[in-house]
Amino acid sequence: MDTMMLEGVTLLADDVAGMADFYEHALGFEVTVREPDYVALGGPIGVRLAIFRRAGMGAHTHDHPSFVAPRSGQAVELNFQCGTPNQVRTRFAELVERGAVAIAAPAERDWGHLTGFFADPEGNIHSLFAVLPA
Repeated sequence: MDTMMLEGVTLLADDVAGMADFYEHALGFEVTVREPDYVALGGPIGVRLAIFRRAGMGAHTHDHPSFVAPRSGQAVELNFQCGTPNQVRTRFAELVERGAVAIAAPAERDWGHLTGFFADPEGNIHSLFAVLPA
């Protein structure tokens, strides 16, 4: 293979089971691998989404200090596209009911999307959006 392609995204977490439960039950991802320190999620998401215990990455990175330092700030944002603005509003409400933290309710944004922002159990802020009709 001469080209590279994005195969997956790994979210680092202190509570792997709690994060996996959120992504499985709130977002509807399918668990394909479940281990104490690692969970892989699949389904109709396009790439593999994994959750791995933060401290466990040290063994794979010559004990790089960033994996034991306290987490600070936003590191990654996942963007979830819906088919219509009404789907964004409905799905956003469902996510909050299932444990997501509402950061910014869905609103029309300058870039032509209806977008809402929510946080997962470890504070990663993600977006849910639909392209607005022209």
